[in-house]
Amino acid sequence: MSSNDKKEIFELVTLKSGHKSLRLANTRQTFHPGIGPLAEADILYVQQQKLIERCSVPGKFIIWDVGLGAAANALAAIRALGNCEAEVELHSFEKSLDPLDFAVEHAEDLEYPLPYLPLIKSLLENKSVQVHPKLNWILHQGDFREVMLDQGIPSPNAIFYDPYSLTVNTEMWTLDFFKALRERLSETTPCLLSNYTRSTALRVTLLLAGFYVGVGATIGNKEESTVASNRLDLIENPLDERWLSRVKASQNASPIRGLAQTNCPISEEDYQLVINQKQFQRPTP
Repeated sequence: MSSNDKKEIFELVTLKSGHKSLRLANTRQTFHPGIGPLAEADILYVQQQKLIERCSVPGKFIIWDVGLGAAANALAAIRALGNCEAEVELHSFEKSLDPLDFAVEHAEDLEYPLPYLPLIKSLLENKSVQVHPKLNWILHQGDFREVMLDQGIPSPNAIFYDPYSLTVNTEMWTLDFFKALRERLSETTPCLLSNYTRSTALRVTLLLAGFYVGVGATIGNKEESTVASNRLDLIENPLDERWLSRVKASQNASPIRGLAQTNCPISEEDYQLVINQKQFQRPTP
């Protein structure tokens, strides 16, 4: 998800896996840099979210695809949910459509968009497309921090959180932002957020924003990613006391409070706030 309104320039890169992906030219930031766009999306946002299982029963299921980018995450979900029983709404949020336009233009090189070009073109033209009778794909263009406040958009069951990184798009990683996102969730709708980073600072930020936080899936050479939820029982591997001990020793554990964020250890005050989160409270005998 872009942090500005300037035209974004992309280039094709070949990953170690042999797959091709996009790279943002001015920052050299590569999309899905490990095992390839669709494979990474399948692990992080389909398998980890247990989408097939969670969408195998009747009812509404809402996905927020935050940072549509070149659509790998959305297309991985569409591919997985071809026979879903739930009525799925896939809401993709993006500020700049430049990466998706680039992916359409270079679909043969990227390969993964090819089977879905009619869907993508319809989405770009009409801002929504009925993928099949049980799956509707909807595009919301604009600053996600503002767009998510629209109460006409239903609260999510799943969030694919995939904006540009902290160094490029700091405003999408701050404590104030994640507090607003946490408040936007429905208390009656269990929701799981998955993201590619394993940053201690991000995990501290999510905890202080009111999320339960856990260790996410391995992708390629990255041993861990991160998950967060409004329900502890949705997290298979919650952060625990061993992680808390590492936080104290980390040189980059301070919560992300603003655009001038600098890497630094956590303060004693913030550490006390972290250990007082419900996730770390032992049940009373």
